[in-house]
Parts: sequence; structure tokens; C-alpha cells
Amino acid sequence: MMEPAEADALFDEWHETSVRVRYAETDRMGVVYHANYLVWFEIGRTEFCRARGFAYKDMEENDNAYLVVAESYCRYKAPALYDDELIIRTHITELRRRSVRFGYEILRLTDAVIIAEGETGHVVTDPAGRVISMPESYRLALSSPPLPPAPLNDD
Repeated sequence: MMEPAEADALFDEWHETSVRVRYAETDRMGVVYHANYLVWFEIGRTEFCRARGFAYKDMEENDNAYLVVAESYCRYKAPALYDDELIIRTHITELRRRSVRFGYEILRLTDAVIIAEGETGHVVTDPAGRVISMPESYRLALSSPPLPPAPLNDD
């Protein structure tokens, strides 16, 4: 288990990803359909992991470990509309041996209003769906700061 000071620093580390609302994500009134927020949460946590040097695919193919969504929660605070540019903020709120919990905020870029917030809880399983311990390399990656961006190739 992590020391309290380390855990606090980990939980304060947000990763930001941007998306633009597509027409297909809206309803007849031009407002984003509620289920799309969970898709954006997935984008946020996927990019959070990539910023730390791994992808879900790595866990699955190399270690037979899966991050299964066990619960999700979303509170809608303001509408998102077609063509809005949004920022998905993602961080870890809890990291345990067999589970991880991510927290999210979705903000509208133009006015920085938080339009939704939520959490997802994940358990680590093997391919048969049995709960297992998270491989240590991924626990370490998740509890580390993001890697520096790769340099651009000027060929």
C-alpha cells in the first residue's frame, strides 16, 4: 500500500484530454446524449494510462490482465452541445492491489464550466473473469507521474 503523502500526490495528478462534440453524439435538441459521457470517461482513462507508458492492450496481450468496469457514476451539471470543445480531466482516486478507481471532470473549454463529473471503479481480472492482483509494472506506472512527451521527428 502507498504511504499517505504519496497517495495524496497521486490523487492530485490530473491528466487532460480534449474532444469536440460530434453531431452524432447529440439528440434532437442538439444536447449530448447522456451515455456519451461514459465513452468520454473511457477516453480520459485510456489517455491517462498512455501518458504513463502503457495501453489496456498491453495489459491484455502481455499479462492476461483486464481492467473491468465494476461500477460507474456520472453527475450531469450543464449541457454540452454540438461542436463544443471539451476537456476531459482524469485522475486516480484509489489504487489497490486488485482494483483502481478513476475520477473525472468534463469542462467546456470556452467558459471552463464543469458540465459533468463522475467516477468509474475497475477490478483486475484474468481472461476467465476471475479477480487477480494487478501486475506490479502497471501499479507502478499508474502511481507515477506522466512520461515526458516524445520528441517530434524533424526528418
